[in-house]
Amino acid sequence: QVRLVESGGGVVQPGGSLTLSCAASGRILSRYATGWFRQRPGKEREFVAAISGSGSSAYRADSMQGRFDISRDKANNTVYLEGSNLTPEDTAVYYCAADLDGIPESNSDDYDYWGQGTQVTVSS
Repeated sequence: QVRLVESGGGVVQPGGSLTLSCAASGRILSRYATGWFRQRPGKEREFVAAISGSGSSAYRADSMQGRFDISRDKANNTVYLEGSNLTPEDTAVYYCAADLDGIPESNSDDYDYWGQGTQVTVSS
């Protein structure tokens, strides 16, 4: 069992940046691929970024226009999502998820464990 806890959400001004953390307990997170997804109000959950268990490969949703980056800190068993140049359209609940097969995926159905999410609101 992997328990994932997201943190770092809050209110961000338009044009601002944020760093979200996904901390794992129960298992070593670097054994799994980790993805970040978000769900905007009234929308379906969408892929943001994912990273392999080793951290050697990562990719981001094209629709995010390079504004989000994902990284892994093995020592702290944590995966981060950094966002920049945020707009109100980035307002969402952001979730991290772990995929046991270690391959970063954009399909949420491939992920085995999910955190509870952290709210990000982009507003002036």
